[in-house]
Amino acid sequence: MGERFSRIKILILRSNKFQGLLPRELCHLTSIRILDLADNNLYGNIPRCIGNFNVMMRESGMDADIVYTSDADFYSPYVENALLVNKGEMAEYNTILKFVRSIDLSKNGFSGEIPMEVTNLLTLQSLNLSHNSFTGRIPENIGAMSFLESIDFSGNQLSGEIPQSISKLTFLSVLNLSNNKLSGKIPLSTQLQGFNASCFTGNELCGPPLPNDCTTSVPTSSNQNREKDGNEDEVDWFYVSMALGVVVGFWSFLGPLFFNRRWRCTYFQFLNHLHDKLGSVVRKCY
Repeated sequence: MGERFSRIKILILRSNKFQGLLPRELCHLTSIRILDLADNNLYGNIPRCIGNFNVMMRESGMDADIVYTSDADFYSPYVENALLVNKGEMAEYNTILKFVRSIDLSKNGFSGEIPMEVTNLLTLQSLNLSHNSFTGRIPENIGAMSFLESIDFSGNQLSGEIPQSISKLTFLSVLNLSNNKLSGKIPLSTQLQGFNASCFTGNELCGPPLPNDCTTSVPTSSNQNREKDGNEDEVDWFYVSMALGVVVGFWSFLGPLFFNRRWRCTYFQFLNHLHDKLGSVVRKCY
């Protein structure tokens, strides 16, 4: 499809039963403005060549309407319109369709890391990768996508901290990072602190707009190692003191027997007396 129809501007195939890998040939769609493959059974990694969508890489200035004409109906051109899910809502676009730049791959089985090449799409407005199995970190340079208005990465397995560069997205009005494995402090910006706390829940994040702050110190690995080393030192001293106690107790009892004859005689008389008593008890039992 990408090789034979490279001039396609809008490709909407959502809510079908397509399955398999995402074809690398789609990267030849250099004129694509809207790519919607949501709610299918696609899986595997997103090709890194997704950063080759030329129209999404640059600001086009005055975009022409998406118009179709034919020789038979030259004076009545057809202006394209489309139903799009943007910012979580379905809406019909017609006159402003030419300005929309959107990628929606949500509700599939995609895995692996989000390719860093996606940050080459500087004029992309909406990026929805939710409800997949993406791992790894959010691309550090996501803040370079200055036209982004909507980001939805919810329902994945993304980890690490939220990149500081995301605070540069001044047009961002929709953000959902919930139900991942993100950790650390939410970057400070006017946009991020203005979102509802539900946009960040299901992670190990802290700071506004979440109610839990980041002042509680979490033991680092170095602190844990130092604590472990300290415990090991305590255990060693415990065994040393126990061995020293045994030695002192042993010689405190046997020392006088070796060096004092009167104590030695008294001790052996006591043992003989004890032996006689035990012998009489045993004889009575039998």
